[in-house]
Amino acid sequence: MPRKARIKSSTGIYHIILRGINRQIIFEDTEDYVQFLESLTRQKETSGIEIYAYCLMSNHVHLLIKEGNEDLGTVFKRVGSSYVYWYNWKYNRRGHLFQDRFKSEAVEDDGYFLTVIRYIHHNPLQAGITKELSEYRWSSYNEYINRKAICNVETGLGIFSNNTEKAIGLFKEFSADKIDTHVLEYDDNIRWKDSEAKAFIKQIAAVQNPAEIQCFNKESRDDLIRICKQQGLSIRQIERLTGISFGVIRKL
Repeated sequence: MPRKARIKSSTGIYHIILRGINRQIIFEDTEDYVQFLESLTRQKETSGIEIYAYCLMSNHVHLLIKEGNEDLGTVFKRVGSSYVYWYNWKYNRRGHLFQDRFKSEAVEDDGYFLTVIRYIHHNPLQAGITKELSEYRWSSYNEYINRKAICNVETGLGIFSNNTEKAIGLFKEFSADKIDTHVLEYDDNIRWKDSEAKAFIKQIAAVQNPAEIQCFNKESRDDLIRICKQQGLSIRQIERLTGISFGVIRKL
């Protein structure tokens, strides 16, 4: 079946999702996150893209960007080949790392532009990795608040106010609101492999083995189980990996 044509944005701005193939972990440590951001920064210079927001998760990436002097397919092919070459060399592996085709949606107006930024920055909260937007190191949230790096934050802040201090305050208020608008989602109902689910539990719980969460206090344990269920892990899978009983998991 031929691929569906990508919807063109009249503004040239797109919300992009890059995914690890078969939920493959694409960032193992700090060095990996830094290397990917450096690859992305090089594309700003080469392709003329504007980056408005980003969030790097363990097995996928969200970006809000504006097309430059090359189409996005070319840009991400170059980003992918650069990062994957380095990643494969570092971890002594071969083959693809990213899913062949990135997902995208057109962003046509200021309202949705801000909604997508908020959604991107909320990813670590939704996954239960952090409780505060500012605590997550690998998103662009803090670029908007106090430390510009690779993003064009002026466009987003300018929608709130021409006064930078006032704009940042309004941006914080806006970012604190719940997400109530449908946005292009990462989860497309692909079943988690046990190896992927195990890596996810280890990441959100900060443990070496998922079975360690049996020793957590009840509130923390239950919160972690709810996150796993929200992310699509099956009850049987959580039971198998953590050793927590089916009945306990089912009630949450």
